[in-house]
Amino acid sequence: MTAAVPTMTTAEIRSAFLKFFEDRGCKLFPSSSLIPDDPSLLLANAGMNQFKQYYQGKKTMHEIGATSCQKCVRTNDIDIIGCDGRHASFFEMLGNFSFGGVSKQQACAWALELSTEVFHLPIERLYFTVFTDDDETYDIWRSLGVEESHISRLGEDDNFWAAGPTGPCGPCSEIYYDMGEDVGCGRPDCAPGCDCDRFLEYWNLVFTQFDRQEDGSMPELPHRNLDTGMGLERMSAIMQGKTSFFDGDIMQGLIKLGEEISGATYVSDDYAGASRSLRIIADHARSVDFMISDGILPGNEGRGYVLRRLLRRAVFHGRLLGVTEPFLARFIDRVNELMGDAYPELLKNVTLVKGIVNAEEERFSTTLDNGRVYLDDALAKLGEGETLDGASAFMLHDTFGFPIDLTVEIAEGAGHTVDIEGFNREMEAQRERARANVKGDAWGTFNDVWTELTDEIAETEFVGYDADRIEDARVVAIVSGGESVAHADAGQEVDVVLDRTPFYAEMGGQVGDSGHIASDACALAVSDTRAHHGLYAHHGVVGEGTISVGDSVLAAIDVDRRELIRRNHTATHLLDAALKQVLGDHVNQAGSQLDDHRLRFDFTHFEAVSTDELARIEDIVNREIFAAKPVVTRVMSIDEARASGAVALFGEKYGDVVRVVSVGEEERPFSRELCGGTHARNTAEIGLFRIVSESSTGSNVRRIEAVTSMGAMKYLEEKERMLSQAASALKCRDDEVVDRVAALQQSLHDANQKLKAALTGGASDAIGSAVDNAQDMGSYKLVIAQLSGLEGAELRNVWDTIRQKVAGPAACVLATVTEKGTPALLAAATDEAVAAGFKAGDVIKAIAPCVDGRGGGRPTMAQAGGKDASGIQAALDAARAQLGL
Repeated sequence: MTAAVPTMTTAEIRSAFLKFFEDRGCKLFPSSSLIPDDPSLLLANAGMNQFKQYYQGKKTMHEIGATSCQKCVRTNDIDIIGCDGRHASFFEMLGNFSFGGVSKQQACAWALELSTEVFHLPIERLYFTVFTDDDETYDIWRSLGVEESHISRLGEDDNFWAAGPTGPCGPCSEIYYDMGEDVGCGRPDCAPGCDCDRFLEYWNLVFTQFDRQEDGSMPELPHRNLDTGMGLERMSAIMQGKTSFFDGDIMQGLIKLGEEISGATYVSDDYAGASRSLRIIADHARSVDFMISDGILPGNEGRGYVLRRLLRRAVFHGRLLGVTEPFLARFIDRVNELMGDAYPELLKNVTLVKGIVNAEEERFSTTLDNGRVYLDDALAKLGEGETLDGASAFMLHDTFGFPIDLTVEIAEGAGHTVDIEGFNREMEAQRERARANVKGDAWGTFNDVWTELTDEIAETEFVGYDADRIEDARVVAIVSGGESVAHADAGQEVDVVLDRTPFYAEMGGQVGDSGHIASDACALAVSDTRAHHGLYAHHGVVGEGTISVGDSVLAAIDVDRRELIRRNHTATHLLDAALKQVLGDHVNQAGSQLDDHRLRFDFTHFEAVSTDELARIEDIVNREIFAAKPVVTRVMSIDEARASGAVALFGEKYGDVVRVVSVGEEERPFSRELCGGTHARNTAEIGLFRIVSESSTGSNVRRIEAVTSMGAMKYLEEKERMLSQAASALKCRDDEVVDRVAALQQSLHDANQKLKAALTGGASDAIGSAVDNAQDMGSYKLVIAQLSGLEGAELRNVWDTIRQKVAGPAACVLATVTEKGTPALLAAATDEAVAAGFKAGDVIKAIAPCVDGRGGGRPTMAQAGGKDASGIQAALDAARAQLGL
């Protein structure tokens, strides 16, 4: 009789695995960020990602190997998540890695020892697979006591790993746990590799030992590499006696919260309906929390799109469970409670993460309401089993922001398919229109040549912290027309790489330096400097002579421009600290750009910054400037920097040694940040700080633009000039402008009131014409019209007039552009029209997105405001379409 497997929590399994390999000489590595260093990867999806340079031989590990628990996100199987017990978007991968220090025999012995002696899995329930031709691994398992009947040979698709058609590759060996005949397919030939749930793969050992050549031959690599991965969630299911990892302790902690919030009941073996939705919400909530905590923000492309898709899918399934109020922030708290000890980064930005989640959830709830009205109407017009056309699906995506996967999901629930090919054609047509409007990027054509150069020459040494010019820089590469060249002549546009340079290359939001490069043989005016994989490219046009690789040159920056840039950069640090003081600790930098003219600072915040708050922020920064505080830069280890309280950019990755910039006293600095840019030596050099504007750049991100130093002087001079011009036009003194403008506004208001009274009166030609053209809807008359010169509230007066002029039941959809240039919409109806099917609230929800707005109300009356007045005609057309005209 098989002995029972002892129960272990997920945390205990994680700890036992890592300790096992640490005790055997492997170095423990913390999980890397979900934002990988590898540009070929969108998200970290395997434990080996952070060890790629060790496999390539670019880094050397002194220990015999490494071990880690890597957080991973994969969304290629997103449609399957919740439909079985094996697929998830977020998972933890326990790993053991070696780069020549651990033999294949030792790796297999450790795997078996950990499985049977630490986790106490009965060996009679373990099954092993090897690559078809890998007799070596087969013999190793046999020598370790594994029965021949428990070893299977699988082909290249299952048990062979390769980096590509050529290059490193090698056989794999997988370990499976027999979950029992009762969960299997019942076939007598059922074995590892079967699609049923009986044999659960929990560990894969990859032996990278060959170097496949173009002719197909596979000589041995200089040393064998080892990459093993154990799925923590799958191991938890085994150790806790479950057939699905959704039934393990962590996922059950999240699913039970879903039950509490929704009132739904989870059934372990039910892979549809409410149970599926509960699984999806639990899984996606983990991904959302970890992704935002690593610095990923919701967006429309790349990682941001993956995050937004997961978040919105979770919200949608909450709606399917009947949850209409925001709920995801509660899942963030539960994820942190369950996993914060293992991943402390979850606890560092809780306020920010929950703020982003709340804002996205609220925004998407409106999208769901508006999109569902349109989609449900479109589906209602289809016959049984008919396909929703691609154009309608694209309109949902483009106009309402409705994700295509949700359109497919809702359509399938109603018994319809979606024309995905048609949708993709519409998407591609939109991309073509966008591409036609984008100018070429001169820097975007250099990727190939710069990648090649990094293999040939060393990284540029930057000496610009201490020097403005150097006399003996050496030209190590020249790029012209996207190709590496030996020399360039007068008139050629080039990028020159020096072995060392005082020119700062654009990074961290700070623009690249300009200046000049010269020798007896040439002169080059440098207009910009950028970094490509550590190589500093000095961009410009050869003014005279010939510049050649190997030349010794003078390299000198534009000192005056650099000084202005330094001041703006230090001002961004002061601004960051001031924002945190005024708005709260949830504020994090979300990007910046600064040059010699002004600075732009993006930061996480969930609403517009008020005028009073902006004034306080500006005052705080200027007080620090006028206090003439020293700006001190120190180089230290990343651990020292964190211990000192230095602020790191949200989601940014840093090396082992960093530069820390502090403003003020060492013990209690006003600001302390990790930063590689150039800075003022004292805050007094900044002179003056003025905020020019505050705006939104997208979801949960605000932007402040400001000026300092000479830029602030020019800004104030321009303001003074404009004030003088206004005073001249108003024929008054400068100090009388405000009172004179107020008087004019009152006069204009009075005139407008008279005009509006005329427009909204029963004799108004515009209203009369609209009533004359009313559509006969059978049970009521419908007026759809755009009117000029009215405010949103005054559309109600128009409705009163329409009711008086229309004999019998009536309804209307009205639009206007207000005095401020913003659109306003109103839908209204008599009780008889509502009974006949006109629902004012539904109409407004459906058409408000056309003007970038939102609104709602009762069936008899609803209103909406918006931001885009150019969408009024589209809104009225959408109303006609919804009402069947």
